[in-house]
Amino acid sequence: QVASFQGVAVRSLCTSSPHDHPEHGRLVYKGNLAKAVLGVKFFSYSTSIFNLFMMPYVMLKTGIGFESLLIQAAFYGVIGFFTFVTPVTLHILTKGYVIRLYYKAEMDTYTAITYNVILAEKATVFHQKDVKIPDVTKMFTTFYAKTKSMLVNPALFQNPEDYHHLMGYDKSLYFNFEDLEEEKEAGERK
Repeated sequence: QVASFQGVAVRSLCTSSPHDHPEHGRLVYKGNLAKAVLGVKFFSYSTSIFNLFMMPYVMLKTGIGFESLLIQAAFYGVIGFFTFVTPVTLHILTKGYVIRLYYKAEMDTYTAITYNVILAEKATVFHQKDVKIPDVTKMFTTFYAKTKSMLVNPALFQNPEDYHHLMGYDKSLYFNFEDLEEEKEAGERK
C-alpha cells in the first residue's frame, strides 16, 4: 500500500483495514463524545486535586481553622462536596459510554471500549446473546452487556446492520399461531 504524504511516497506494510483491531475484531462503532467525556472527567479530577492541595493554604490564610465548629463543618462540607462528589457522579454517569465497539464475526463477540476511573481505556468482551435491552428506556443506557450498562448512539454505527445484530433485531421472531389461538380461547372462557 503506497500513499502520498506532502509529495513524499510513504509505504505501509499493514495488511488489515485501519478499522480492524487484531485482538478485538472489526470496528463497528466510534462514539463522537469520547474526547468530551475524557476532557470533562480530566477537568473534574484536576480541579479536585487542586482543591485538596489548596485547602491547607486557604485555611491558614483565611483563619477559618480558628472559627467556630459550625463554620468549619459548613466550609468542609461545601469543599468536600465539590472535591469528591462531582468526580464520582461524573464517573457513574459516563462509565458506560462506549468509545469504540469492535465485532469479531467468527466468534460473534463484541468488545466495548470505555473509560475506567483512572481515565484508562477498559475493554469489556461480551457475546451477542449477553445483550439485554431495558424494558424502560433509561437516560444513560442503550443496552446491558451481561450486567454492565452501555450507552451508544445508533446513528453513529457505520453500518446499520451492525446495530441491528448487536441489539438482536435481526433475529426472526417465531410465532406459533396455534398457541396464540389457545391463549385467546382460554382468555374468552374466563
